[in-house]
Amino acid sequence: MSRAVEACVHCGFCLPTCPTYAVLGEEMDSPRGRIYLMRDLLEGKLEANGAAVYLDRCLGCLGCVTVCPSGVSFGELITPFRMKAEAERKRSVSDRLLRQLVLRTVPHPGRFRMMATLGRLAKPLRGLVPGRLREMVDLLPDRLPKSQPLPEVHPAEGERRARVAMLAGCAQQVLAPEINWATLRVLARNGVEVVIPKGQGCCGALAAHTGAGNEAKACARRNIEAFPNDVDAVVTNAAGCGSGMHEYPLWLKGEAEESAAEAFAVKVKDVSVVLSELGLEPPGELAQPLSVAYHDSCHLAHAQRVTSEPRRLLATISNLKLLEVPDGEICCGSAGTYNIEQPQIAGELGERKANAILSTGAQAVVAGNIGCMVQIEAHLRRERRPLPVYHTMQLLDMAYRSADAT
Repeated sequence: MSRAVEACVHCGFCLPTCPTYAVLGEEMDSPRGRIYLMRDLLEGKLEANGAAVYLDRCLGCLGCVTVCPSGVSFGELITPFRMKAEAERKRSVSDRLLRQLVLRTVPHPGRFRMMATLGRLAKPLRGLVPGRLREMVDLLPDRLPKSQPLPEVHPAEGERRARVAMLAGCAQQVLAPEINWATLRVLARNGVEVVIPKGQGCCGALAAHTGAGNEAKACARRNIEAFPNDVDAVVTNAAGCGSGMHEYPLWLKGEAEESAAEAFAVKVKDVSVVLSELGLEPPGELAQPLSVAYHDSCHLAHAQRVTSEPRRLLATISNLKLLEVPDGEICCGSAGTYNIEQPQIAGELGERKANAILSTGAQAVVAGNIGCMVQIEAHLRRERRPLPVYHTMQLLDMAYRSADAT
């Protein structure tokens, strides 16, 4: 960790890409400012509580990593540092209760569905909902879709070209279960058999990025054990989950499962990467021409360096016009629990992202991460200019089904 801190030459290339610096304009709310703080903490010049506010305000979007000329792996700094600092710092009772509520419900689809149902019913009474819980209520859709349980195996259509295991996700199963089914249908159409391991659980990213190290490690161990080794890839269709699973070796560094975590992380791939490598069967066209703004999810673009693959897949839909979002590299403000814990900054970033999308004149939005989709949809509603927000797999699935219907 100390070597990574020393690698920063404080050049300032990261400043324009840092969402919190863009909103707040404070040096300590920039990547290099946070690196100064982490150095002082390592050297004993500062207590964890002294740096807490600035470390908490980091979204972990890793936009700074993409532009850093020195190759500073900020993600390998901030996540372990949060785990270390969280064990040493003192939080208010309300902070602790809020974090426990999120960590004990969102990673468990059954509990989360119950909480989301209660939250949806509370929407008409929004003014009576206390504090930051109001932000959770505001993010919920007006209607929760019905549960759509997944099979243990979804067969390939025609000749099998690959066999993969898929992470089902947590919040996505409750808020947008159709994304998983669209993913299964698109993979099957392209000759991919999909295994959905019953023993899997939350990817652990939510816990890791809030500094709950023990919970994150438990999630990693569970999934390493649950997922089979005899598959070509472990597929994710949520950028935040895929990024978290790539971090398993970091979370379990120095522990008995470190080598298993490394082998597991190598197999983790976003579904857009799997399909790009395999070669996509052309999906034809949608029932109606559509112009869509493509949103780069931070944990896909910056953490996993996946930007061209989703665009190439979408470009195969002949009557789909893909539009780029101005300042698209800047985070939308979702970032796991961020829009609940830091509602003012997240709200500003969400508003900026919504207006940038609207400036394109797009008829819809497409992204590869459920957190971004929820955040963007909520802020488009606040601007009173709602647009459909799709996952990449949903648009491909729509095109395949439209072609089949003609």
